[in-house]
Amino acid sequence: MAAAGPSVFLLMVNGQVESAQFPEYDDLYCKYCFVYGQDWAPTAGLEEGISQITCKSQDVRRALVWNFPIDITFKSTNPYGWPQIVLSVYGPDVFGNDVIRGYGVAHVPLSPGRHKRTIPMFVPESTSKLQKFTSWFMGRRPEYTDPKVVAQGEGREVTRVRSQGFVTLLFNVVTKDMRKLGYDTGPPDTHGILGPSPPQGLPR
Repeated sequence: MAAAGPSVFLLMVNGQVESAQFPEYDDLYCKYCFVYGQDWAPTAGLEEGISQITCKSQDVRRALVWNFPIDITFKSTNPYGWPQIVLSVYGPDVFGNDVIRGYGVAHVPLSPGRHKRTIPMFVPESTSKLQKFTSWFMGRRPEYTDPKVVAQGEGREVTRVRSQGFVTLLFNVVTKDMRKLGYDTGPPDTHGILGPSPPQGLPR
């Protein structure tokens, strides 16, 4: 009797939130969380995390380096709602309050392998100068109550935002049983597969 085929595929993601560039700010930390569709479910690893506080490097790059690990495995029956990672970067203002310094979002890469992504970040803006001054004075900058909204389209068109900074992510992606379910994510991984040896006596 033939064995039954797989009913789900697996997506395994590890890597790290590597570094950031925020020229105007220092002493920042990063939060991440994953957003995914209804047919997806995490089976191992962490859906969210918060990094340590880091200060700018002393070299010419002036980078904020976290090297904060990511490790999660999902299962699903179809690729709709492919996971996205949402980033939120926070740091102190002049009064010592933690305020948002940037939101960003990126899809987990579709193809297996090692990937590097640089994510542009943005912050919500007050709609008037009075609100901007009040929020600065009170230490309560505009921010989303749920950062996962940055991965969705609903309501985003009414939000005024400003670009600010970049975050670099490293992904190592492995998929299992996607081809067996009829999904093609690119050429098969041939790393470590050797071709036939040349005949004896011929130069290699």
